[in-house]
Amino acid sequence: MRITHALALSTLMTLAGFTHATAQQTPTQTAPKVSVFKELRVISGVTVSAGGDLTFVGSDARVHRTDASGSEKWSYLTGDIGRAYPVVTPQGVTLAASYDDHLYALDPNGKLLWKVKFDGDIFATPALRADGSVIVATAGGTVHALDAQGKTLWTFKVGAPVFSSPAVAADGTIYFGAQNNRMHALTPDGRLKWTYAAGSLVFSSPAIGADGSVYFGSSDRRLHALSPDGQPRWTHLTNLFVNASPIVTSGGLVVVGSYDGNVYAVNVTGELEWTYKAGAGIAGTAAELSDGTVIVPDLSGTVHAIGKAGQGLWQIRTGKKIDLGVSVSDQGSVYFVTDGGGLNILQKQRPLAVAPWPTFHASPAAWGRVPSEAELQVQAQARRAAATAVLSAPKPVASVPAPQPVTPRPTPAPTTPRPTPTPSTPAPVTPAPSTPAPVTPAPVTPPPAPVVRTPAQLAQDAADRARSADGQVFLPLTEAAAALGLNVQNVTARTATLAVADRRLPVTVRLFGREAFVPLAALSDLPGTRARLNAGAVVLTRGDQDVRFPLSVAKLVPLQGKPEFLGPLQKS
Repeated sequence: MRITHALALSTLMTLAGFTHATAQQTPTQTAPKVSVFKELRVISGVTVSAGGDLTFVGSDARVHRTDASGSEKWSYLTGDIGRAYPVVTPQGVTLAASYDDHLYALDPNGKLLWKVKFDGDIFATPALRADGSVIVATAGGTVHALDAQGKTLWTFKVGAPVFSSPAVAADGTIYFGAQNNRMHALTPDGRLKWTYAAGSLVFSSPAIGADGSVYFGSSDRRLHALSPDGQPRWTHLTNLFVNASPIVTSGGLVVVGSYDGNVYAVNVTGELEWTYKAGAGIAGTAAELSDGTVIVPDLSGTVHAIGKAGQGLWQIRTGKKIDLGVSVSDQGSVYFVTDGGGLNILQKQRPLAVAPWPTFHASPAAWGRVPSEAELQVQAQARRAAATAVLSAPKPVASVPAPQPVTPRPTPAPTTPRPTPTPSTPAPVTPAPSTPAPVTPAPVTPPPAPVVRTPAQLAQDAADRARSADGQVFLPLTEAAAALGLNVQNVTARTATLAVADRRLPVTVRLFGREAFVPLAALSDLPGTRARLNAGAVVLTRGDQDVRFPLSVAKLVPLQGKPEFLGPLQKS
């Protein structure tokens, strides 16, 4: 099942605006080296078991279990891919959600125990309750409670897709956000306690503080804090939408990244303690290490280590998008996944902090619940060795001369990603004779000049490859943007950023195959753009330039004025 969500892009224009990415803060220490890198085609979050094993879903639609270094132990084929974190129970059972509408329960050896089909895709990570039952929220707009054997205990109809992962409080209350702009609270037996209206969509998954307060972000640009009874305690305004999920640190700070390129740390009374400038949008959840260091990745592919006072410690620049948070083991290994599914491991680091909610879904095993006092003691004991190990002293960054100003180069237009070719065995090479025969040099032919396509040609190419789905017309992003004279930046599986005049604006994208397509309606909603139908074509006007896309909307779908925005990862 495919679920799409629509939000008029004009609504986003009321935000502070997609300002240029801010400059990154200068790190003070030399970054650790990536100890292990493996191309494992990871597509979900990485879950870490108590013993250090890793569990994740791959782009091959398999649930994979590996050891701490990424060497496979077993895999299980599901009906589709999935991006939710697998949940690993204390008994070693893996609960894995898939876009085939099923939740799979696998025993410690990877054998199927049971599976349950639901009313829609499962984008949200399920939550594991202390009694072994599990809470599952679907894009079909329903929350389900299952017992440990997969039998339904109750269901609750939300009436809107749920992409926010449920969180379970110490008293059993279940919190989750939905696409009706609301945070919801349910009783342990599935009855509605209250809802709270944010100003826009809630993709962010809630975190629960030591006093039971609930923290979450929203596309209204705010970090929200609620009391356990649903009363607002405070909000903190950022410059762009907050779709990342917050954490609550051992020092009582609520830490979350925003698409404005900043990481915010707010204390429990709502006062801003510090802001860290990452320099690129942030979609992944941060994690706190036992020494108070906060690790957070950004969408440009840089992993940042931030000190207790918000100072930059070190950075690892991968150059590949990272849209999920880091995972940290009790043994002190830090894991993150780069675009394309590469698993990166930093070994001999500090373990996860013992804190109210120090990582996505509260624990390395992604339980999604407030730990009991006994569980906190077990965590502290398990992490003590790595937390007190003698590590190499971090080296300060050597000072370098100030760089000379350079003339900025234009950003090249993005190209459609191509599949990585399978390595082939090279043919044997016959050694050349010791005395080479004389060779008459061939005339050198200069390379052909690059072909420059006009806006009309680019628009024609885009129209020729137009697609329709879910009531909308989609155009290939690269050609359509180039035809309009727009630079494409920061393409993810869900969104792209277009440089429009002096602003950077988000548009949703959808993947057909491995190529990003943009809704025609999203382009027509860009500031300074007008759209009209004219003689079998759609004409988009920007300034004094008319760009004609020769396609028949009537043969595809009626032109919609509400493009998708920040919907879930789509399947083609």
